[in-house]
Amino acid sequence: MPLNRREFLTVAGAAAAQAGQAAASRKPNIVVILADDLGFSDIAPYGGEIDTPNLTKLAQQGIRLRQFYNTARCCPTRAALLTGLYSHQAGIGHMMDDDGLPGYRGDLSRNAVTIAEALKPAGYTTMMCGKWHVTPETSDSHNWPLQRGFDKYYGTILGAGDYFNPPTLTRDNTPIEIDRKNYYYTDALGEQAATYIREHRAATPGTPFFLYMAFTAPHWPLHALQPEIDKYTDRYKTGWDKLREERHQRQIRMGLVDPKWGVTDRDASVPAWEDAKDKEWQARRMAVYAAQVDRMDQNIGKILDALKQSGAEEDTLVMFLADNGGCAEELARNGNPAGTRDKTVDGKTVQKGNIPELMPGGEDGYQSYGIGWANASNTPFRLYKHWEHEGGISSPFIARWPARLKKNKGQFNDQTGHLVDVMATCLDAAGASYPATYKGAAIQPAEGKSLLPSLAGGKPFARELYWEHEGNRAVREANWKLVSKFPGTWELFDITKDRTERNNLASAMPERVQAMGGKWDQWAKRANVVPWAELQQRRRVRNRPAALKD
Repeated sequence: MPLNRREFLTVAGAAAAQAGQAAASRKPNIVVILADDLGFSDIAPYGGEIDTPNLTKLAQQGIRLRQFYNTARCCPTRAALLTGLYSHQAGIGHMMDDDGLPGYRGDLSRNAVTIAEALKPAGYTTMMCGKWHVTPETSDSHNWPLQRGFDKYYGTILGAGDYFNPPTLTRDNTPIEIDRKNYYYTDALGEQAATYIREHRAATPGTPFFLYMAFTAPHWPLHALQPEIDKYTDRYKTGWDKLREERHQRQIRMGLVDPKWGVTDRDASVPAWEDAKDKEWQARRMAVYAAQVDRMDQNIGKILDALKQSGAEEDTLVMFLADNGGCAEELARNGNPAGTRDKTVDGKTVQKGNIPELMPGGEDGYQSYGIGWANASNTPFRLYKHWEHEGGISSPFIARWPARLKKNKGQFNDQTGHLVDVMATCLDAAGASYPATYKGAAIQPAEGKSLLPSLAGGKPFARELYWEHEGNRAVREANWKLVSKFPGTWELFDITKDRTERNNLASAMPERVQAMGGKWDQWAKRANVVPWAELQQRRRVRNRPAALKD
């Protein structure tokens, strides 16, 4: 018998309520995209001139943070992002050396749980593409992605390397070689990530996935493809001074930075552009770097297209960030930096180091873009990768989740965020729990907080955040930042008035310096931090010939 109007509305209302409850309880997909050695101002949504339309679209449809922080170095950042702990708590207080100390094993701790390990009990398929760099590349696979909660993996275990023939290339638990002559690592990562998404949605359309996409771009070496190199060949011939000025003005116009902060001085070791030598080579270095960023954005586009084509775009939380500020490292001529090969795929000799006689970009070179351009990458901030001043630790951060983050789209948000918050944000989105134990091991309490309430339009919450790397130290307490460049003394800045760290207030406010320095000491003790000078001495003793040891 047909339903009358009242009965029909009752049934329809119940069905709609059930559908709404199902939608509310459905777990979102989560995609975390990490760039490598990307400066604060490199991408268009943060003031850059590099062509990044996919990140621009992501920013227009999502929320950007003005103040998001990393740890100033590659592998400590990855440890903090993956675990929601400070890197020393996760066993990677420095790099991949094992110093026999809890905070410095150079191997991801079993008393930490990864985002993938925490999401799997909540029903997530977990996938990763790209740079792992939280275990020694010479070790066995005990701490590779599949042993830390991921179902699928394609990428490199090593921290840096050739883009045309990357060392330590691995699929799941099997080391592999490149599969074609025209191989380019950034393209391979984007293609594989998009394939993972499509395959998952086709095979199990009702289940959520977590994808960790860790590009190596634009980390050295300067390896790019010719179409993008040609695109930027003439762009940087006006030099780094003009570039910093242009980027800073765009940042002011878009409301990213306060014009009252000003911009830091050019690095003292870098000449004015008109006095620079080898200008054609210098401009080419930045052109290749820009080409690497451009190509990364194209491959982010492949991931975003795969989400849209598979019907997953609306209910996927995408987060984009960088592992540290721009890298000022100059590679010595005839040196042997990480990830180098002696020969190209075609058997040519690889010329290692920054050699002005060799234009960078091809696989027969292995160069970096250097201090002058890193200074521009980090506009308007001080210093670079390695250091805890704003240029070393400030990262772009973009979050998009169409189904939930509907307020203030395309705008900046003043919440202060940190890598340790990524774990908490993922678990909050997924409705998953952070475990007290995992596979019989006690898990340290998480350090981060979910950013979702603030990203959704809520009031920003106050933070206390801490840093240490190679003796460089910092603590952030509300609008105050205490920071030190090893082996120097503490500097104090009011970040709301002086985020470019140009007006040191330490001598005027000794009581605040003492109080905040004391908090840093307490944190360092509980977070397994060892004084840098002491750690260096331990290494000297360990590496001393046996006959000379006590």
